[in-house]
Amino acid sequence: MARTRKEQVLDRLADLDAKAVAGGGAERREKQHQQGKLTARERIELLLDPGSFIEMDRFVTHRCVDFGMADKKFPGDGVVTGHGTVEGRTIYVFAQDFTVFGGSLSGAFAQKICKIMDLAVKTGAPVVGLNDSGGARIQEGVESLAGYAEIFWRNTQASGVIPQISLILGPCAGGAVYSPAITDFVIMAQQTSFMFITGPDVIKTVTHESVTQEELGGAVRHATTSGVAHFAADDEKAAIATARVLLSFLPSNNLDSPPRIATQDPVNRKDEKLKTVVPDDPSKPYDMKDVIHAVVDDGVFFEVHERYARNILCGFARINGQSVGVVGNQPAFLAGCLDIDASVKAARFVRFCDCFNIPLVTFVDVPGFLPGTAQEYGGIIRHGAKLLYAYAEATVPKVTIITRKAYGGAYDVMSSKHIRGDMNFAWPSAEIAVMGPDGAVNIIYRQELQKAANPTAERAKLTEHYRDTFANPFKAAELGYVDEVIHPEDTRQRVARSLELLKGKREVAPSRKHGNLPL
Repeated sequence: MARTRKEQVLDRLADLDAKAVAGGGAERREKQHQQGKLTARERIELLLDPGSFIEMDRFVTHRCVDFGMADKKFPGDGVVTGHGTVEGRTIYVFAQDFTVFGGSLSGAFAQKICKIMDLAVKTGAPVVGLNDSGGARIQEGVESLAGYAEIFWRNTQASGVIPQISLILGPCAGGAVYSPAITDFVIMAQQTSFMFITGPDVIKTVTHESVTQEELGGAVRHATTSGVAHFAADDEKAAIATARVLLSFLPSNNLDSPPRIATQDPVNRKDEKLKTVVPDDPSKPYDMKDVIHAVVDDGVFFEVHERYARNILCGFARINGQSVGVVGNQPAFLAGCLDIDASVKAARFVRFCDCFNIPLVTFVDVPGFLPGTAQEYGGIIRHGAKLLYAYAEATVPKVTIITRKAYGGAYDVMSSKHIRGDMNFAWPSAEIAVMGPDGAVNIIYRQELQKAANPTAERAKLTEHYRDTFANPFKAAELGYVDEVIHPEDTRQRVARSLELLKGKREVAPSRKHGNLPL
């Protein structure tokens, strides 16, 4: 019996659906699995709530007719795009399919990504990119390059409007690395993902350096040395799980408030451990994470850039269910000094939080900027100014707690009252001064010490006098630079009440196109 036209059309639809889902075929999918990698569709299933994915442009194919490409077409053309939900909230997603042309980007491939990025901006929803690509599709030449540029432009236009998250789950080389670099967060999977401008072979040819892919651009390298990756997950599943957790702290767009999650952790909870967390000896380190865990809801601190610039801590937490961005100096590493990497790391995080209405809670214990020729020659002045600029520019609620040292220009930079910190608290152990007592005495009393019969005894007496004057928070409190000197165990309560007080904060900046951040 002859099939009706309707049946023929439905058969064609089923055939195209099957080919699109098959990607590059069973053999290539199996090879992907053998390399410890998931397929594009498997990744989307893990990222999104079950059954929520709606695919777009499933039947799009490339337009190239050169180099025999006219006879090599796959429905979808190597990228799966669409939208779904994470914990019930809409997100847009694209997943590059390495089984089709090595995930290489064609003009049609780029158009698919651009379409969902445009929709994400229009509808105010985050974009998550699952990257696994060999780069530009060489057969298409400039059309492929144009496609990358169209994506870069959209990344830039969407910046500060919707959250953009990039997962690197395979190779990402050449021009392909710039889209993730513009996005807000980069999550890499260890052992299976790589990012670099030029690969090991090119480097060996040009500079004669021998380096492996992992050494050059692996997840751990970018999470510890370059700072390109915010997270280095154990594997792909962990990377995708990280993205889901990250999204739970973020609003859908710059006009929304961050999600609020009910907590059983009492706002007025006191933590007696905070009474003794700061050592009596000001030269001894302690872990600022202990302070953060004690203050935030249920002790949960989702750290960002954990392995990079460890002298400063950045991450998300909740206070009374409200999502907050946390920044803290880390006395357990480099004494908590600000250096180039720490300044850039924290500045980017502060600016992200300000973009998306996430209040900032800052824990301060900073002896100053890291000294040395490497820092000066590397531009610590310019890079340190980035953090200063970020805090000064931020209009979200800013709550600051000085736990111990706040010396020199670093005191000003760390969300001080002078750059419009809204609520500034200090513990009794706080020391707020231009510099530490020993250095100050050597400068202020240089001549007296030279004339003293017993310079050692005189220095000790003068140092103690300076310490009594400035190694406490009371001078700053007298001047109104600190709103209140609080008992450490009351920190959670004060922070929570401050955030509640500041939730209606409005601040109008002078009219301008944009400021000139000291890049």
